[in-house]
Amino acid sequence: MKEIMLSDVNFPEEVLSATEPVLVDFYADWCGPCRLLSPILAEIAEEGKIKVCKVNVDREPALAAAFEVSSIPLVIAFKDGNVVGTSLGLTTKEKLVSLFN
Repeated sequence: MKEIMLSDVNFPEEVLSATEPVLVDFYADWCGPCRLLSPILAEIAEEGKIKVCKVNVDREPALAAAFEVSSIPLVIAFKDGNVVGTSLGLTTKEKLVSLFN
């Protein structure tokens, strides 16, 4: 599965209406820890059990504001359209997957 870029247009369909668990990565191109987290998220997406979506906070400020994103990288876990966990900063694959437990 490929990572999906989100905007306020496709967010409801890709995240809130998703039947599978979803990780949403709020990031920026200039953010070092965000770049380090990216391959970890790509690996999770490749496994195909969890959908991984990305929000560039510089391009989608309204979406970042809606989730009160004040620091990045911020990963928010969604299940059945609801937030079930968050992870701020660089973290491990295991921690991200465990957000759904």
